[in-house]
Amino acid sequence: MPRTLVEIDRDSEEPLYRQVRNAVEHGIAVGTYDPDHPLPSSRELAKELGVSRNTINLAYQELIAEGFVESHERSGLFINREMRPHSARELDAPSAERGIEWSRRIRTFADRELPHLEKQADWHRYPYPFPAGQIDVAAFPARSWSRCLREALFHPHVFASLQDSVGSDDPMLVEMIRKHLLPSRGIQASPEEILITVGSQQGIDLLARALLGPGQRVGVEDPGYLDARHIFLRADAGVTGFPVDGAGVRLPESLHGVDLVYLTPSHQHPTNATLHIGRRRQLLWLAARSGTIVVEDDYDSEFRYQGSPTPALKALDTAGDVVYLGTFSKFLSPGLRLGYLVGPPELVRELRLARRYVNRHPSGQLQRALALLISSGEYQRAMRRYRNRLMRKWSLVCAAVRTQFPWQPGPFPPGGVSLWVSGPPELDGVRLVELAAQRGVLVERGDIFFLADPPPRNHFRIGFAATPVAAIDPGLRILGEVARQLGS
Repeated sequence: MPRTLVEIDRDSEEPLYRQVRNAVEHGIAVGTYDPDHPLPSSRELAKELGVSRNTINLAYQELIAEGFVESHERSGLFINREMRPHSARELDAPSAERGIEWSRRIRTFADRELPHLEKQADWHRYPYPFPAGQIDVAAFPARSWSRCLREALFHPHVFASLQDSVGSDDPMLVEMIRKHLLPSRGIQASPEEILITVGSQQGIDLLARALLGPGQRVGVEDPGYLDARHIFLRADAGVTGFPVDGAGVRLPESLHGVDLVYLTPSHQHPTNATLHIGRRRQLLWLAARSGTIVVEDDYDSEFRYQGSPTPALKALDTAGDVVYLGTFSKFLSPGLRLGYLVGPPELVRELRLARRYVNRHPSGQLQRALALLISSGEYQRAMRRYRNRLMRKWSLVCAAVRTQFPWQPGPFPPGGVSLWVSGPPELDGVRLVELAAQRGVLVERGDIFFLADPPPRNHFRIGFAATPVAAIDPGLRILGEVARQLGS
């Protein structure tokens, strides 16, 4: 018997016989023992381990009682015959029937040919990072957030933080959203109309689960948010693209046959165009005539650097049928995964039930800590500071792009956390992104946001929220050099 087959820990609180019993059971399960030969005798095992034979006998008696081992008169103890066909050693024998062919068992979704929006996990290690969707970690209100996290674990907040709330949301966070965040977007809502989500993307997924299925059609912006297209296709819905220009999405004459429209009207993703007020009213009129559900993803409306933010599309919705999605990812942190949805109470009740069987509810402690942060006023103060930082970066990036690129890009909408850059038709933006990365400049390709096959390749996106100010001018100078190299 190998010396390492059974090991015991004399400092453990677990009885020695129980340690022996568990070790032998594990050996049986993984096929260490030959089922055609007896197990080590109590004398042999006791001598090796330096324990009494009574300890070994007690372990073996439990294994016999539970059916792992059986005693053969004058021959010793053997693995139970009924367990032998299932031993790991016998399963190791070659067999044409062995193993599940997972590629055939995993369900195939309709988005399998669609590209994925890839994010560099080590973006912060690049000397000139311009990632989209990341935040300036130096602007995060770390001290205030830490204080709120601690406070959330003490009375009177501890139960809201740590309990299993099943499908319910933190009432304090719902109230903070209702009274402090939504009014600035022109939205009035009751608590029954608000659902907390694990980021706005979960809101899209829940809506797709509850409202879409085979044969139904979704209208999206083209170019548009790639992850939303994945979600809609995975719900077996068809996707129709509506083109985008400087005034936002261009609507068709009718929305008949379109079950749901998904839009980013404040800062269109990825171009940052703001949907014109005339088109907003036209959209609501067309949707009312056709019974089309309108989903408004208002992911970063707070970041407007000239003029006042445009009121939310939902603020113009007199029927109350527009579904509104908000998120804390673009300011606080995408890693916190917190957002919210506003919609009719009947719909919110169904989405709450759907969420319950996906992830039950968002973290109670994070919900309460965020509610405390908003209640303290620090959320709003940190937001104003962050907006000022982004306004400076936006000005610097716009200026650098205009001076460093071999063509004249723009004009750029005065908001958002990235620039959408369109090069001349012959520019290969995909190759530009690859060559720039080799020189330490991280930007995002633009072709993946289009529905066309093949998509145009002369677009790319420059995120600036997470970019150090000192990296903006030299990084975009290198990007301009790469663009000239491709054009030569």
